[in-house]
Amino acid sequence: MTQSGHRRFDRHPRQPTINLKPATILIRANGMAKDRVERKLKAILAADVAGYSRLMSEDEAGTLAALQAYRSGLIGPAIGRHDGRIVKLMGDGLLAEFASVVEAVDCAAEIQREMAARNAGKKRPMIFRIGVHLGDVIVEGDDLYGDGVNIAARLEGIAEPGGICISRQAYDQVQKKLSFAYRSLGPQNLKNIPDPVEAFAIKGDGLAAADERQEIRYCRAPDGVRLAYAISGHGPPLVKTANWMNHLEYDWDSPIFHHLFHGLSRNRTLIRYDARGNGLSDWDVPELSLEAWVSDLEAVVNNADIEQFPLFGISQGCAVSVTYAARHPERVSHLVLLGGYVLGAAKRTLEGREKTKALATLARMEWGADSPAVRQMFAMHLMPDATKEQVDSFNELQRRTTSPELAGRYMEATGEIDVTEFAGKVTAPALVLHARGDLQVPFEAGRQLAAAIPGARFIALQGRNHALMEGEPAALRFFEELDLFLTK
Repeated sequence: MTQSGHRRFDRHPRQPTINLKPATILIRANGMAKDRVERKLKAILAADVAGYSRLMSEDEAGTLAALQAYRSGLIGPAIGRHDGRIVKLMGDGLLAEFASVVEAVDCAAEIQREMAARNAGKKRPMIFRIGVHLGDVIVEGDDLYGDGVNIAARLEGIAEPGGICISRQAYDQVQKKLSFAYRSLGPQNLKNIPDPVEAFAIKGDGLAAADERQEIRYCRAPDGVRLAYAISGHGPPLVKTANWMNHLEYDWDSPIFHHLFHGLSRNRTLIRYDARGNGLSDWDVPELSLEAWVSDLEAVVNNADIEQFPLFGISQGCAVSVTYAARHPERVSHLVLLGGYVLGAAKRTLEGREKTKALATLARMEWGADSPAVRQMFAMHLMPDATKEQVDSFNELQRRTTSPELAGRYMEATGEIDVTEFAGKVTAPALVLHARGDLQVPFEAGRQLAAAIPGARFIALQGRNHALMEGEPAALRFFEELDLFLTK
């Protein structure tokens, strides 16, 4: 620290300096000459170590040595490769400038990918947070000042450990050029920044280790609807049938579903897809029905070129899985069904039919509204034990995944499902799991599904969540039973 109380910034010893000394331009104001401040538009990257104080308290010498090694062996060279310059070092952090925001964000992703690989298996990993902003800065010699710098530093402060947070100005330039998974964080009130800054998080495909990434492909259903599907992991195949409110990119990195899809991708090649009218698949679709959904599954597995595979369904995806398994017994080796049913809500009871109509009408009217009240209602039915972060994320996922009209059509179509005829024709070994307190699909509906499939094994999961939450006993039991079932 200097005597004035300001933190001293040391320049990176290995980084060549760039002469940014501004030309002095004299202007006259009230007869007096003044220097004009030089401003430039720059992409600014700010980074620091998450939990640095704790690491230093545990092993001061080792932490400092590791930080210096990462700066000289990884971060400095990466910034140089992307035509950037380290402006200053500050304790555990650094500030860098780039002429291109695409290069800045790509550099940030490269650093985080490499850090994740180097941290694998370490008991005391060093994890960085990175913020990137495109904005106006004041140039003074080799140093930079102004809101452009301050916003980047504040974005780094709200980034997740191992992740990247970028401003709207950066996002607008990179989102079509760099194929990462971007998640909107909305307007953020950043410390000492007068106006809210719209921010986006990057943490997913672009930053994942090689065995945690997903590849997104496209195919077409027989009626011309374009379908998006994703392939992740390595090993024998596992196909997950689409269900309502899927989004391949947002689900992969969401605080609700990431544990499920990353877990299913371990030691397997997971193939999953967005149903028509959802996520990355076409929204403008002529038909929503059980027959159309089964046809979509056929199109995806044919395009993925897999012959035989276990088939996994969740909720209404169970009905699609049952129908496909009955029609294609030679291709389905195992059938796994979670939270499913034989009859849709409108087919089960008169009360269910009236409720389905009311919810479909409500969805058409309020699904896309600024107020999340209706979406909140669905979230609490699907996962009553979720945290606020998970509920907020699910509310946003619902809004982004489909339109109000499609939401209403989906409720009507799923309400009319009846796979009684097909359930009795399934010949593949079947595992049916259902949460005892499921508020979305009654526990009894799961028992009826298991009873309708010859030889099916039924597992009652403890809990109330229709969507399994990370770390809850039901989720742990699910993975245990799945692994045992698929290895038989």
